[in-house]
Amino acid sequence: MQRYKIFITFARNFEKKVLPVDFIDSMRQQLGSEANLLFQALETEPVTSIRLNDKLEVLTFDCDTDEVPWHLDGYYLTGRPQFTLDPLFHAGCYYVQEASSMFLQQAIEQYLPQDSIVLDLCAAPGGKSTLLSQYLSSAGLLISNEVNRQRVFILSENIQKWGNGNTVVTHNKPAEFGEQCANLFDCIVVDAPCSGEGMFRKDHAARDEWSLRNIKMCAERQRSILMDVWNALKPGGLLIYSTCTFNSEENEDNALWIAECLGADILPIPYEPDWGITETQAGYHFYPHKTRGEGFYICALRKNEEPFSPFKVREGKHRIVKANEEYVNTVRTWLQHPDEWALRQSDRFITAYPKKYKELIDYLSTFLTCISTGFGIGEERGKFMAPQHSLSMAKDLKRDAFPQVALTREQALAYLRTEALTLENLPLGSILLTYDDVPLGFAKNVGNRLNNLYPNEWRIRHL
Repeated sequence: MQRYKIFITFARNFEKKVLPVDFIDSMRQQLGSEANLLFQALETEPVTSIRLNDKLEVLTFDCDTDEVPWHLDGYYLTGRPQFTLDPLFHAGCYYVQEASSMFLQQAIEQYLPQDSIVLDLCAAPGGKSTLLSQYLSSAGLLISNEVNRQRVFILSENIQKWGNGNTVVTHNKPAEFGEQCANLFDCIVVDAPCSGEGMFRKDHAARDEWSLRNIKMCAERQRSILMDVWNALKPGGLLIYSTCTFNSEENEDNALWIAECLGADILPIPYEPDWGITETQAGYHFYPHKTRGEGFYICALRKNEEPFSPFKVREGKHRIVKANEEYVNTVRTWLQHPDEWALRQSDRFITAYPKKYKELIDYLSTFLTCISTGFGIGEERGKFMAPQHSLSMAKDLKRDAFPQVALTREQALAYLRTEALTLENLPLGSILLTYDDVPLGFAKNVGNRLNNLYPNEWRIRHL
């Protein structure tokens, strides 16, 4: 069993914000006398939870942990660690995710085959996408989309750190999927932008932004998003609709609208009575006075069957540079299963992505704005091919293709700050740096110095 230590710093002092009066009134109407328990829960400390990556078999913490009952890899922590100081956090060994939203696992295990093609439409920062990626594994394909330009790069970073390679990260509007990907997806997950009532305990600024008017605007925007993307879901396909808010206007009302106006059947999601989940006529609520987590709502729906034309890949123009055969042969030796990956060169960079979905991914790269496909494997630098950082994060990395050096915690944090490292008696060329036997990234020994190759945009800026 691997011993894992994390250093806890308690430094969370929230400026208290009073709950909006209209919110109090609306929750009293929705929950009756139970509403007082909700209001009390919203004034307590937020719950901290993580979901483990299968890069590691087990993690143990210096602080106490409890299992999240609806996800086998989910754990509650009794305190909130300063995750920035943990190198394994930067290596993608776990994701800090609200326990409530991990309930997505129950829905997909019930209704979604692992060889499915899935769209996570509103994906940043990546909690649900990393969960979906891990579930689909090498059998399926995930398209992880974010419409916000800044947030899409955070999404791409988290996907790369997770290391599966079965994901394409895109930056498109919902209507573009409806137009370009008709009847393509076996499942679409819409974790819709919402009024954020479920985050009142965690983010007190959300209380200032809340209003009844904002609820109405959010509900209308949610329906617009759903209408725009609906054509991309196969008849018989699965829609997962969720929000981090409590009110019925953004939740049950929208789920019933999907069923009636777009054409779908609401599906049950199995759960245990002692989990504290509240089932309604259309979906499931997580209230923090009943479940250990933040506010969350989820509903699973099956799109009505109807005659349809299956998705067909159309030809398009995509600028692909013919890869240098010598370089291709080199980077293939860096993978455990090279035959499972298609390789594409664009400018100086070679990318690996699932060969099983090559035709589809090439299509998506033509007609959508793709931020990343699979994972970067190599970069042409002069007469040499250098490994990209995302290769060090990839689960298919062949570690013994590179000399390896184990770092101490202090050295690892210095590396993650992109500081210069002093390591002696190393061979020339690319070196794989590890921490606690987990790949952390690459450095290059050029003889008189060791170049730190950790991505500058990912570096630790503040401690």
